[in-house]
Amino acid sequence: MRRQLGLPGRLLAAQIVVVLVGAATLGLVAAAVGPAIFHSHLRRVVGPVDPGTAHHVEEAYASASALALAVAIAASLLAALAVSAYLARRLAQPVTQLSAAAADVSRGDYAARVNPPGLGSEFDTVAAAFNTMAARLADAETTRRRLLADLGHELRTPLATIEAYVDAAEDGITVEGEDTWAVLRAQTNRLRRLAEDVVAVSRAEEHQLDLHRRPVPASELVSAAVAAARPRYATRGVTLHEQVAPDAGLIDADAERMGQVLGNLLDNALRHTPPAGRVSVRATRDNDGVHVSIADTGGGIDARHLPHIFERFYRADTARDRDHGGSGIGLAVARAIVIQHGGRITAASEGPGKGATFTVTLPAKGPLAVS
Repeated sequence: MRRQLGLPGRLLAAQIVVVLVGAATLGLVAAAVGPAIFHSHLRRVVGPVDPGTAHHVEEAYASASALALAVAIAASLLAALAVSAYLARRLAQPVTQLSAAAADVSRGDYAARVNPPGLGSEFDTVAAAFNTMAARLADAETTRRRLLADLGHELRTPLATIEAYVDAAEDGITVEGEDTWAVLRAQTNRLRRLAEDVVAVSRAEEHQLDLHRRPVPASELVSAAVAAARPRYATRGVTLHEQVAPDAGLIDADAERMGQVLGNLLDNALRHTPPAGRVSVRATRDNDGVHVSIADTGGGIDARHLPHIFERFYRADTARDRDHGGSGIGLAVARAIVIQHGGRITAASEGPGKGATFTVTLPAKGPLAVS
């Protein structure tokens, strides 16, 4: 099988071809133009010359020119080859490194990185883009593995419960004091909610949600979300406080989807706030937009968990099951919906036991009122 030249060899061969073509062109032009110009100048200097002398002089000129031209071409060829070899090697080195790193990534080694070659902004940009791509692929692979592991964990408990009750039913065994059909229905509902959550977060993150936007008063969004959550808070004995600034104004949003976001955040705050605790919902506005914050007096969040709190299936407390800690999807759905609205969502906490604050920032509709 014919072996192809590598990039350095191809660059060097191209430079050699350029030099040889240049040398040949130089020789042909010198041979075609030089004698005529020399003969013309000779006649101007010495006047008419007999043919024998003129022929001898022109032969001497041609011989000297050819010798000088040959030496010059040889010297320039050697110099050009040396420079071309250096440049070919210098240019090929980062390309070879990038090719090797790309091969490593294709094999699943997402730790592969390339160093900036220092050959200009274009090469440095390519190297930086590759490193960013590799880092994102590494993050995606980590998330994928954790997602599959967590999804398997989420499915294992309800499936095990259903299997146990089915086996018991086959053997004619009944559990005293429990309604078998109620348990099975609860577990199948749990599986259904999980499936719906997975579909919801996938659609939201892929921007496939149909948003029906309209100018919505921030006070309307907050009041509706608080009113829907208040009975659950009353049952748990957690105080729910609402405060909307008079100048909060309008938000160009899908009221139903934003209600889903605020509902997820309020449910999240309720799960992590003990009885007799307090959750405050505030809506304010400034030049950055409308800010809706939900602050609780619950267990708080450790600083190492804050960067990952909006990732799918991520739980700051891995010991919590779905019934107590949620599926780990609600916050991911909330972030995707907020981003699709052109906004952002952040989480802040001073640490465990000091509560947490989630803030949704959305573009405001209309100018900010000046008092």
